[in-house]
Amino acid sequence: MKSLLLLLCLLSSPLAGARALPDDAPVPGGIALVPLPEVSGPVVRFGKHRVMVVHRAGQTRPLAVVGLPLSTRPGEHSLAVTDRDGHRYTVAFHVRDKAYQSQHITLKNKRMVNPEKRDLKRIAREQQRIRRALATWSPQPPATLRLRLPVQAPVSSPFGLRRFFNEQPRKPHSGLDLAAPEGTPVRAPAPGTVVDTGAYFFNGNTVFIDHGQGLVTMYCHLSRIGVKPGQRVAAGEIIGRVGKTGRVTGAHLHWSVSLNDARVDPNLFLAPPPPQPASPDSPDSP
Repeated sequence: MKSLLLLLCLLSSPLAGARALPDDAPVPGGIALVPLPEVSGPVVRFGKHRVMVVHRAGQTRPLAVVGLPLSTRPGEHSLAVTDRDGHRYTVAFHVRDKAYQSQHITLKNKRMVNPEKRDLKRIAREQQRIRRALATWSPQPPATLRLRLPVQAPVSSPFGLRRFFNEQPRKPHSGLDLAAPEGTPVRAPAPGTVVDTGAYFFNGNTVFIDHGQGLVTMYCHLSRIGVKPGQRVAAGEIIGRVGKTGRVTGAHLHWSVSLNDARVDPNLFLAPPPPQPASPDSPDSP
């Protein structure tokens, strides 16, 4: 077994074509862009999960695009790399700490905070199905690593919030809540294939889209689902309508992005806004 230990300072790593890549944010709930050894056909794993590898024009070293779960501890971590000939390498990278804010939510429906016995079996079945969808791996690379917002609406709850429902702690918020009115069209942020759809106890009406190599997006609380499993969708195609199904206090879209089965901040995939033209009063204007 060959062993190669590379300790990488991710913040200072120059990235060719960085506009086409998600933002480099090696924090819990973020993304680490990790340069790999110059080997043929690398297969990369972070823990038990396979990781996306991209090959950039003009660059000889491939790049791992690693999703970091919110539960990731700050400090040193490593990727397991296997090349086409079966040689193995270890590539180390550093994860920084990040503090997320708290959110306290009051729900009138107490079953959505403390489900009854009759609900628990349903929830257990649904969680298995949701985990399967979010862990989808397909070999084709994504058409793009820059996503559009599925609805143009204000963010009502950002990613990573430490949540308390009726003052009881629950899992951190693993997506963005977009406060769009009920019935607003929800559009695919990039091309992909619908992995699954369903009506869930907590998530309500939900759609999952596989974009390739472990990049999966999820859309919850829909009033209507407009696609079917196996359907190919184009960027901008309507996949459903905003609603208030499941555990909600009002109409909104919950949008999650999963990368190698880690829920990561969707903001890291959003394209930067286009530069604004200089105003006539700007000192840079002619």
